Amino acid sequence: MLESQKPITPDVQKSKLDQRAPNRIVSLSRGIRIVWLRTILFVFLDAILVSLAWKSAQWISNNKDTLKAIPSFDLVGDTASRPGFLLPILLITLNSIAAAGLYGDRENRRQYFRLIKSLTFAQVIVLFLAFIYEPGVIFSRSTFLLAWFFNLIFVLAGRLIAEATITSIRKQSNLSHKIFLVGTPQDTLLAKIALKLVNNKEYKILGQVDLSTTENSCRWQEILEDISKQGVGEIFVCSWRSIPDHMEFCWSVKTAGIHLRILPVGLSIPTQIPKIEMIGGIPTINLSPPAIVGVDYWIKRSFDLVASGSFILLAAPLLLFIAALIYLDSPGPIFYKQTRMGLRGRHFKVWKFRTMVVNADKLLKDLEAKNETKDGVLFKMKEDPRITKVGKFLRRYSIDELPQLINVVKGNMSLVGPRPLPLRDVECFKPHHFARQNVLPGITGLWQVSGRSNILDFENAFRLDMTYINNWSLAMDFQILLKTVKVVLAKDGAY
Repeated sequence: MLESQKPITPDVQKSKLDQRAPNRIVSLSRGIRIVWLRTILFVFLDAILVSLAWKSAQWISNNKDTLKAIPSFDLVGDTASRPGFLLPILLITLNSIAAAGLYGDRENRRQYFRLIKSLTFAQVIVLFLAFIYEPGVIFSRSTFLLAWFFNLIFVLAGRLIAEATITSIRKQSNLSHKIFLVGTPQDTLLAKIALKLVNNKEYKILGQVDLSTTENSCRWQEILEDISKQGVGEIFVCSWRSIPDHMEFCWSVKTAGIHLRILPVGLSIPTQIPKIEMIGGIPTINLSPPAIVGVDYWIKRSFDLVASGSFILLAAPLLLFIAALIYLDSPGPIFYKQTRMGLRGRHFKVWKFRTMVVNADKLLKDLEAKNETKDGVLFKMKEDPRITKVGKFLRRYSIDELPQLINVVKGNMSLVGPRPLPLRDVECFKPHHFARQNVLPGITGLWQVSGRSNILDFENAFRLDMTYINNWSLAMDFQILLKTVKVVLAKDGAY
């Protein structure tokens, strides 16, 4: 007796085709076309520069008396007895570059030390094969040395110029990567911030969708067709667990000819650049310790001391002028010192230029009802009546924060880190929020350069602080400092 068939579920009824069947006429995906075109252009550029390097080396060797030697081999031969060596040289050199993965993605293309090793290795192979193939031919040592030197200079310069040109064209035109985000609103927000930190115009986000909802999950094929029509080349998955059917999803994207990238937003990886390795077909994230443990922190602390101390000395006249303006506008103390929570929950006095009336703390209770933050942890109010005229200007450009350099010198704060919050805000903390107190607080941080006062939900601010803590590096600190200057000058989210 035959077993009865299972009823076909609505998910299975979406398509009667094999899930591997493409949903369009057979063609190259947009991403593959771009990769192939870019690879061909780089190969062509390297071929021209390598040829130019060898021709220059041979010309100098043949025309400079100090380097002139017995006539050597020809690069472009004209007879069977004197064949040309340029084509074999190009094949060996370009294959050496390709074997090192230097025609791959951007990160691999910019491995310049690897490029130097590949060019040097190719030169050794050329010399070795030349002696094996034509032992009777005399080879000029000066030609080989000059060719090696010119190869390094020409190819490296060509790569740098090409990469700079590509970046410039992307910024000035509509050639940025068109991408689409898939994930929960919280995870896609973190992905947007991370992509913005990489480069404001490197990626163009055309939209996002949360497939954890039944409505969007049922409409996925329709959404995917719309994504494909918009010319999206890559889909970023920010919440892998939010996708109901992983296999169906992956095949739908694959057959649409769109690249798929999975962002481990939900993973708390305590490093900035983890290394992905495959073990038995399983991807693993390898976290290697630094060569000298702890040196990064002491470099950071030394930089904090030197930078803050130097700025205080050099900007002393400006600080005195600001102090005079504050006193003339609103008589009272020049500085405002408030107790805040710092490293490991310790309390300390944070220094700021006074931007409010003298009795501002007493007036706060009357204004609590007008707090504009969603969860009430932070107090934010765009038209705060306690702020003075000069104080409004100082806050707009974050000049009121400059005295906190004194806190940096004293060791209570760092230039970059999570903001130290008033005790009034700390009282509203949930237990997990205290994780941000595990590092030294800072004058600026990822929170400030990602929206400043426009971030009204403290949970989003907390996520940014944890992103900074879990991914901290000296490079990130310098990146945040540079972005802080840009944000302050643009007055983004300041009030």
